[in-house]
Amino acid sequence: MRARDLAEDYPLVTLTDDALTAAQLIAEQRRPGVVVVDAGGKPVTVLPGSQVLRFLIPGYVQEDPSLARVFDERGGAEACVNKLAGRTVKELLPPKEKRYEIPMVSGDATVIECAAMMARLHTPLLLVSDNDTIHGVVTTSHLLEVLLATAGPKT
Repeated sequence: MRARDLAEDYPLVTLTDDALTAAQLIAEQRRPGVVVVDAGGKPVTVLPGSQVLRFLIPGYVQEDPSLARVFDERGGAEACVNKLAGRTVKELLPPKEKRYEIPMVSGDATVIECAAMMARLHTPLLLVSDNDTIHGVVTTSHLLEVLLATAGPKT
């Protein structure tokens, strides 16, 4: 089985798309993240949900999680939504020099090549692309499902 066989249609967002809309897309569809493309549709990076959380949660709370107790659930949620309002996807991303390489494989990549790339880059999504054609995305959950089904039940 090759990566193009595993690839699923997946939401794409552009750098100029609304940050709140991208976060809602991740949340409502229970996605681990979204693929970010430029205006020409060329992949730029993957925006994982964890990066959205990093943007939302104040640095001092990330450094000392016990401080999170000062926020009640509603107040924290409202603060998060307010922080995303009027922002773009580009603003959620780390600076270019701090971004990892785009988690991407060719359509001919094997299942193990996909797994190795995901493991090396610590990414829940893998973009499957040949030249400038995006075939879709392989998620960790789908890849594990294929690997476990292929191995069959252990006796």
